[in-house]
Amino acid sequence: MRRGIAATALVASIALAATACGGSDSGDKADGPVTITWWDTSNASNESPTYAALVKEFEKANPTIKVKYVDVTFDQAQNKFDTAAGSKGAPDVLRSEVGWTPAFAKKGYFLPLDGTAALADQAKFQPSLIKQAQYDGKTYGVPLVTDTLALVYNKKLFADAGITAAPTTWDELKADAKIIKAKTKADGFWLNTASYYAQPFLYGEGTDMVDTASKKITINTAAAKKGLATWQSMFSGTGLHKADITADAYAHIEDAFVNGKVASIIQGPWEITNFYKGTAFADKSNLGVAVLPAGSSGSSGAPTGGHNLSVYAGSSKDKQDAAIKFVAWMTSAKTQTKIALKNATLPTRSDAYTAAVTADPGVAGFQSVLTSAQPRPELPEYSSLWGPLGTELTALAGGKESLDKALSNSETAMAKLLPDYTK
Repeated sequence: MRRGIAATALVASIALAATACGGSDSGDKADGPVTITWWDTSNASNESPTYAALVKEFEKANPTIKVKYVDVTFDQAQNKFDTAAGSKGAPDVLRSEVGWTPAFAKKGYFLPLDGTAALADQAKFQPSLIKQAQYDGKTYGVPLVTDTLALVYNKKLFADAGITAAPTTWDELKADAKIIKAKTKADGFWLNTASYYAQPFLYGEGTDMVDTASKKITINTAAAKKGLATWQSMFSGTGLHKADITADAYAHIEDAFVNGKVASIIQGPWEITNFYKGTAFADKSNLGVAVLPAGSSGSSGAPTGGHNLSVYAGSSKDKQDAAIKFVAWMTSAKTQTKIALKNATLPTRSDAYTAAVTADPGVAGFQSVLTSAQPRPELPEYSSLWGPLGTELTALAGGKESLDKALSNSETAMAKLLPDYTK
């Protein structure tokens, strides 16, 4: 997926760290502008042009600061920053995925921003998003964009099948998929096998991968097993697409959805602009967005994602001051509104949801489901847990191992990442 939620562990690029870093930049003159480096991890084709243009606007409004804009591939950025920060060569500002923020804060790589201009408007931000930017009582990032997962669907295909409302339970979704297949020949539902997309099935049973309060790994409990048994059942049955465990699965699912070959999928707002490029959504109003179906607990939930802007603790004082000013400007209501209008992403502050922003049916739809999103626990290793779970779910979806074995293996792998947690 675009944001690669559990970042792929790739070897860091030494060349990039050497040439695109803020901490080692020696190009500033004593009496000239301060130059800071920003590593942006947004999509290079759909989103980066907006951010590059905003950098120019910032420089024009702040002539004493220059911003070296570097677009870094998302699934490589976590490892590259980790390596660069460890050698004192990191960028002055990082667009940090919310799961990375506490992990890097724990290592001392991020500057606490409490009491700075970057958080002057803190009350305007959604409280749960500020919480996700915190570690050990301090705030290490300012929310730039947010997201969550929802059931996105093709209103016309649903209507052609005589279905007038989005399903509210997984059983209803299965029944709707069967009707859609019979009436329209399109598949009713196609589920991504990545572990991030399995998270709602855990929430639907009132559980999670871990319980941070009791410091216990809960992926192999009865509740988790029930939720992931439901997840497994979504790959077989009339109108349900079989599991795609190929490397190009994400692209296959997206292509099928935007071109009307499948009526519904689970997806996030980062794909809104791509939805509109497909034949099925040339009329934007055909895009439906609904809260994910509930599990047997009767509740529905989806993970809260997004990105913060964080400042490198290893930068010089003048660069940190400039970086804080840049972060405040980039996360202001005016700038967030511009980003939302250009990229169809979700703002993190209430005053950026203007009438123009919510005129986009995709943005308005995802805004309406944000209340069901659950913030990640304050656990630096949390996002890393999706890695071992994903490996096991792929094997499970491919019929190579049982659910019991998949959860047992996941529990064992998670215990290695969380040695102070009990099973």
